[in-house]
Amino acid sequence: MNSDQYKTIQKQSEGFFKDKSSKFYAFVFPVKNEDDIAEFRAKIRKEYYDARHHVYAYRLGADLKTFRASDDGEPSNSSGPPILGKIRSFELTDILIIVVRYFGGTKLGIPGLINAYGTAAEEAINNGNIIVKTITKELTIKFEYPQMNDVMRVIKDNNLKISRQDFQITCEIVLDIPEGSFERFFETFKKNHKLEVIA
Repeated sequence: MNSDQYKTIQKQSEGFFKDKSSKFYAFVFPVKNEDDIAEFRAKIRKEYYDARHHVYAYRLGADLKTFRASDDGEPSNSSGPPILGKIRSFELTDILIIVVRYFGGTKLGIPGLINAYGTAAEEAINNGNIIVKTITKELTIKFEYPQMNDVMRVIKDNNLKISRQDFQITCEIVLDIPEGSFERFFETFKKNHKLEVIA
């Protein structure tokens, strides 16, 4: 995987684990920010209001630096961190995992909880679809119609992705360039002095 790529989950998925009558329901959500996280946590808490614990962990951003785990009343480090551990072992980001526990009357002990929360989280990840995304930066090119062929040739030859285009009196194309290749394409377009290139 390139340095400008990261792995995440494509869609919501679920997992389940049972141990000594305790039931663990795991939910995986693709998320972009902490507002998404708050929204999904509120939704699950409302839907599974009668559960004893709503344990969660998340990680955000391609730099993998924003993350959190909560035990939600379970013994310290017995539940949230094992979920976060699964997120790390699958190398995922922009993901929230919530595991809801219905207590079955028998205590599982710390090792039992670590196993239960981790297993439920892993099953939910496996039931989802892991995808690779590329970190991109926008490059805007403004030009007159006579330069159209030159610009389109570079775009076509390099399979560059056009995110927006506007052809009126002058032409404007906005490209999504992989971060690792951004400088190279910026310079490529800049060499043509008839183009206005905006990073």
